Amino acid sequence: MDRRNALFGGGLLLLAAAANADDDMHAHHHHDAGPFAGVASAAGDCVAKGEACLNHCLVLLGDGDTSIAGCAKAVNAMLAVSAALQKLAAQGSHLAATQARVALDACKECEDECRKHEDKHQPCKDCAVACGGALRAIKAALA
Repeated sequence: MDRRNALFGGGLLLLAAAANADDDMHAHHHHDAGPFAGVASAAGDCVAKGEACLNHCLVLLGDGDTSIAGCAKAVNAMLAVSAALQKLAAQGSHLAATQARVALDACKECEDECRKHEDKHQPCKDCAVACGGALRAIKAALA
C-alpha cells in the first residue's frame, strides 16, 4: 500500500467514526414538548378539521346560507390561535402555556358554534369533535 492510499484509507476511517459519533449523539437527544406534546397533536387536528369546516362554511355562505356565518367566524379565529399553539407546543416553547390559555377560549367558542350545525354538516361535527379533543389536551397540559 502506498502512502497516498494509506492516508486516503485512514481519512475514510476517521470520517466513518465521526459519522457514527454524530449518530450516537443524536440518538441520545430526546427533545419533546414536555406536557404540551399532546397539545401540538390536538391543535394540529383542530387546524386540519377547521380548514375543512371553514371551506364548507364558505361554500354555504356563497350559496346564500347566512345561518353558518357565526360558525365561519369562530372557526376562522380558532384556526389562527390553534396554528400558533401547534407550532409553539411542538417547539416546547415557554410561550405555549400562554397561547394555550387563549386557545381554550377560541376552541370552546368554535366547538359551541360547530355543535349548532353538527346534525346537518359533517365538517362542522368533525371540527367540534377536534376542538373538544384540543380542549381536553390543553386542560391536561395546564393542570
